[in-house]
Amino acid sequence: MVLIRKYRIRVLLAVILPVFIIAIAGCKVSYSFSGASISPQVKTLSVQNFLNRAALVQPGLDQAFTDALIDKCKAQTNLEVISNLGDVSFEGEITDYRTAPLTVAADAYAAMNRFTITVRVKFTNTVDTDLSFDQTFSRYEDYDSNLDLSAVEQDLSEKIIELIIEDVFNKAFVNW
Repeated sequence: MVLIRKYRIRVLLAVILPVFIIAIAGCKVSYSFSGASISPQVKTLSVQNFLNRAALVQPGLDQAFTDALIDKCKAQTNLEVISNLGDVSFEGEITDYRTAPLTVAADAYAAMNRFTITVRVKFTNTVDTDLSFDQTFSRYEDYDSNLDLSAVEQDLSEKIIELIIEDVFNKAFVNW
């Protein structure tokens, strides 16, 4: 009886253990603290310089945007950033950079102004082309009209760029 029980356990282990090992070996699970979901086949990333084609051109904004996107991708992914075309690539242009009155006070002057930056981004994923997109991203910040734009422009630009970069990254890698 004990011999039969040992034999059954060995047979069971001989059958179940290989099936279990094959099942585990066939599974690929990747974890990311950034929320990014990137195919294991994607190894390289490229970011072409974003051109500033807005009617109002702010010097250095194009380079600041390009650098911020590269920095975000380096910090949140393990992809190698290369200068020529990567497995995934970003390119695009700044299409709008403006300020406009938002609300009018009782004395017919603007009480608040809205500062807006709009960027068109073309994302190409050569591994999974269904994830590629060509989309416009726009963000704004409101500021008191008593303040001169030049006094708040740098701060607001940095905030808006950060928000747009987050939107672009999420669209490309978090698949929202």
